[in-house]
Amino acid sequence: MSEAYRLATVEGDGGSRVVVERKGLAVPLTALLEPDDLARLGGAPKDLMPLLEEWPHWSARLAERMAGKADRFGDAAIPADTLSFLPPIALPRKLICIGANYHDHIAEMPIPIVPTYPYSFLMSPSTTLRGSGAAVEKPSMTRMMDWEAELAVVIGLRCRDVPEESALTVVAGYTNFNDLSARDWIASRPPIGVDWVQHKNFDGFGPIGPYFEPAKFTGDPQALPVRLSVNGVTKQDSSTAQMVFGVAAVIAHLSRIMTLEPGDIIATGTPAGVGHGRQPPEYLQPGDEVRMEIGNLGELVTPIV
Repeated sequence: MSEAYRLATVEGDGGSRVVVERKGLAVPLTALLEPDDLARLGGAPKDLMPLLEEWPHWSARLAERMAGKADRFGDAAIPADTLSFLPPIALPRKLICIGANYHDHIAEMPIPIVPTYPYSFLMSPSTTLRGSGAAVEKPSMTRMMDWEAELAVVIGLRCRDVPEESALTVVAGYTNFNDLSARDWIASRPPIGVDWVQHKNFDGFGPIGPYFEPAKFTGDPQALPVRLSVNGVTKQDSSTAQMVFGVAAVIAHLSRIMTLEPGDIIATGTPAGVGHGRQPPEYLQPGDEVRMEIGNLGELVTPIV
């Protein structure tokens, strides 16, 4: 296996660009590629989508370039902690979220019901996604703004009806996702059920990143630590092993409903420790800072304003 690296989309040079990070140092993706590579990409990519459109090719190509240009991570590299992060993918075609998918989270909620299949809903990617460090405004409409640390799966192959036993082969990689939630519309449900738009789709309710880690470096997606803190106090400390339906089962289920496409993001649910499940309940307020990290995906930081 080639030496591990992570990818990110960052602000710089008057716009966005992709960087490759290794051991705390980052270099522009363009510094590792040859002119024919950039021609194939249609120029320097502004986010990860052009790579994900041909992920099997670029995964192999990046391994070659990393081995051939290891010296680029020398004195000219950028310290990764100075980067200004954007969402790894600016406009994924789909942002699909799985609800009630951790045994420990189900147990802490007011009505603990274990689903019989992966329960899903959609979010608006063009308005909800925010990069690490970007502030999220607490909506005036909600009193019950909550946090949810989630493992996000990034699809790398167009696929339909994927068998569960081979489902992980369509995964390009993983990233952090904080599925912010307005619990007001769960605590007081109308007769027709939960209003998922008001619950999940306020602007900025999808902090994501900072890094995209290729799946070959992540290992078993069902063996990753999940941690989240608010103002330095640990709120969630669990493991993806707590999932009711693992990543492979979720992909198999969703691909029976719709074609999954490169760059699609699937957020796989949250473990115990959300504010709504605490006694007494706790909710986010302006001035709070949320930090979360799953495995080796970096720390996703979200100030609430």
